[in-house]
Amino acid sequence: MDIRSWIQKINLPDKRTIVIAVAVLVAALVLAGYLRSNSRNREGFRTVPVKRGDLQAVISATGTVEPEEVVDIGAQVAGKIVAFGEDKNGKPVDYGSAVEAGTVLARIDDALYAADVDQAKATLGQSKAALQRSEADLGQLKAKLYQAQRDWARAQKLGPSDALSQADYDAAQSAHETAKANVEVGKAAIAQAKQTVSQSQAALQRAQQNLSYCTIVSPVKGVIIDRRVNIGQTVVASLNAPSLFLLAKDLKRMQVWVSVNEADIGHIQPGQPVTFSIDAYPNEEFRGEVGKVRLNATMTQNVVTYTVEVVTDNSSGKLLPYLTANVKFIVGERHNVLMVPNAALRWSPLPEQIVKEFQGKTKKDQGAASPSPDKSSPEAAKADAKRGVVWVPQGARVCPVRVTPGLSDGSMTGVESAELKEGTPVVVGEMERQENAKSAPGSSPFTPQLFRKPSGS
Repeated sequence: MDIRSWIQKINLPDKRTIVIAVAVLVAALVLAGYLRSNSRNREGFRTVPVKRGDLQAVISATGTVEPEEVVDIGAQVAGKIVAFGEDKNGKPVDYGSAVEAGTVLARIDDALYAADVDQAKATLGQSKAALQRSEADLGQLKAKLYQAQRDWARAQKLGPSDALSQADYDAAQSAHETAKANVEVGKAAIAQAKQTVSQSQAALQRAQQNLSYCTIVSPVKGVIIDRRVNIGQTVVASLNAPSLFLLAKDLKRMQVWVSVNEADIGHIQPGQPVTFSIDAYPNEEFRGEVGKVRLNATMTQNVVTYTVEVVTDNSSGKLLPYLTANVKFIVGERHNVLMVPNAALRWSPLPEQIVKEFQGKTKKDQGAASPSPDKSSPEAAKADAKRGVVWVPQGARVCPVRVTPGLSDGSMTGVESAELKEGTPVVVGEMERQENAKSAPGSSPFTPQLFRKPSGS
């Protein structure tokens, strides 16, 4: 049996009943859609009350906690580590050991260097003995010169004659000249011996210095933050001295090395206050100030950054070297100011959502209800150009309120306005239709949306 034949079999009174029921259902649906549209108009704006409080504009960056002054202690000779020294508490030097200036940190096997010292001492002794012999030889040469001078003087008195042959005369003269030359040779031998002694002394000092390098001592007072060798390990010193220990002079003063983007570096100045937190103490805020902005920028994937040194006090000892710090550079602060969300300054309504007396005006004109300065002066014109508009609900529509934006922290902005008060709701957006449908009591997502009323009408 088809539907047409079934309808023909229905009595006339039953047909009227069905028609009336359908008409009532359609009317109910139309009424429900109208009421739901009105409900959306009344509750279609998302608002946030104006707050009053403190506002802080910051530049956020990430850095690393570093000791203020670090000394890298290396070895100048090669050899095997045979022992570690003791700290001021009598314990072997290790990570975190507090040491004084001159404290022995480690000892390198000095057998070869001690032998070099002994050899240099022996060489120096030989040089000194040679010097003494040269001095003694010079004395003998001087005595021979004296004898030759006496003989030559007698030969000159006699001259070549029957008493002194010509050969003896010539021999006396030759002996005198030879003795004079030998004295000069003796003096040269002494000078050479003295230079040999000096050379031997320098070799001895070199050997002794190398021997002293086998004992690694702390050059300053501080704390060992890194020990890079173990007993039995051989260190080889060639062009670069191998690093054995890393010592921080004073852990009560720390630095935070922060990488700041080039777009923000213009807002960073020495002495600027800084706050930062570390993951080890998530509920604690540390303070410091900018000490230095390094000029050697680095580029990574076409991003230029500058390293900023932040100086902070670490008397508590909580800051450990190389912790990661979440840093905030304080650019500006305002206290007890009116604040609105940044979204309230960005949001703009549709023309039909605006109160009728403000419709058809530009955004600049929509704030005319607020007092504006005299625009005859350039200063007043600039001040007016910096103004913004927030929207306040008025029934099912919104009306503009002129404000002067100030400092912003990225989510909230401080504003000045004669009409805006603390607690006044400002519009930050519109509710989505699905939210409005859920907010309507007894509504169903399957209800047909008939004759939807335009938003803001």
